[in-house]
Amino acid sequence: MNPAQPLRIAPGVVIPPDEISLEFTRSGGPGGQKVNKTETAAIVRFRPASSRALDERQRARVVQELATRITLEGEIVLRCTEHASRERNTEAGLARLARLLGEALRPRKQRRATRPTRGSRERRLEGKRRTQDKKQTRRSTDE
Repeated sequence: MNPAQPLRIAPGVVIPPDEISLEFTRSGGPGGQKVNKTETAAIVRFRPASSRALDERQRARVVQELATRITLEGEIVLRCTEHASRERNTEAGLARLARLLGEALRPRKQRRATRPTRGSRERRLEGKRRTQDKKQTRRSTDE
């Protein structure tokens, strides 16, 4: 994934490269002594609330689903340090962003209310009876 190319999230959802900010810092990951002098860690930033690639409903959904991942400035910030090269960390960061946004935009399955079966109710009550009997036998008889 090239940072100059649009980022494909889902069918019909493509984030233009100018909405994704990239910066690089020193990485604590693999690389040996070279790691102390090169900036290989990729920091990927994206502001979902002001994205032109998402419609109003999608923006609201992403902000709601990823509320714990969004900073006070309204950005999703991903720091990638898995690889020793800047390019591979950039690719990994963009792939992570695409996966994160794709999961947030995927429609959730509607929960259908169900009732416990007769057998499961009977097993639960039988277990409670067994516990009650067990505790009953522990009591002293002179009460």
